[in-house]
Amino acid sequence: MYFVLSKTVGFLAIPSNLIMLIAVFGALLMGTRFARAGRVLAVSGIVLFAILGLSPVGNALILPLEQRFAPWAAAQGAPDGIIVLGGAIGPEMSAARGEPSLNEAAERVTVVAALARQFPQARIVFSGGDASLLGGGPSEAMFVLPMLESFGIPAPRVELEGASRNTHENAVFTRDLIKPKPGERWLLVTSAHHMPRSVGSFRQAGFPVEPYPVDWRTRGARDLGSPFGTTAWGLARTDVAVREWVGLFTYWLTARSSELFPGP
Repeated sequence: MYFVLSKTVGFLAIPSNLIMLIAVFGALLMGTRFARAGRVLAVSGIVLFAILGLSPVGNALILPLEQRFAPWAAAQGAPDGIIVLGGAIGPEMSAARGEPSLNEAAERVTVVAALARQFPQARIVFSGGDASLLGGGPSEAMFVLPMLESFGIPAPRVELEGASRNTHENAVFTRDLIKPKPGERWLLVTSAHHMPRSVGSFRQAGFPVEPYPVDWRTRGARDLGSPFGTTAWGLARTDVAVREWVGLFTYWLTARSSELFPGP
């Protein structure tokens, strides 16, 4: 029930979806006795579309998430294992085309090649199932193994967790699979903007991890003054950022994260 509710609320909380609903509702009202209110809503939708699509609002929202954890320092020594969160592979597209189909978060998977070579004794765990609302589709874990093997990582070295549908389940199911021992050090690989919620989820599950952020979406503070070249890019950046902020608040409210804004 929680999973379905979270997906529904998540859809409505995404700015581009909300703006579309406002504009469409306004257009529909323009043919009724509430035409004035309809015009206000329709114009508001267009203005919001332009602001969020072209201005650096999306960068301003995502930057604090990306900057929350610094890049991992190899000087800390070799880890016992590496956990890679799903979200980089489109399982339905992969199933349709018969090969792994990566999205813009591809670095979550591709960085494993370098880490596996750098730390040859570290266990490698991939956590990612079917995150679709209706379920019943293929899981990301089904397609990641051939890709990792193509990187030169032998299959016996990889452990797969393919039942998780969200970050909370990533943490709980991975903990149950690994059964980490006290004193072990595990890297957590995921997108930089997704790291605060991920770390909070693992901490709440009683599994301390060391953040290894990848898939950066901004160059840093200088992007706070950089407008987007297309509204599609700006809206996409804003959608990603707002989704994470809403996720952080929801996870904290439902005790799925150790704190509201997890940090180092």
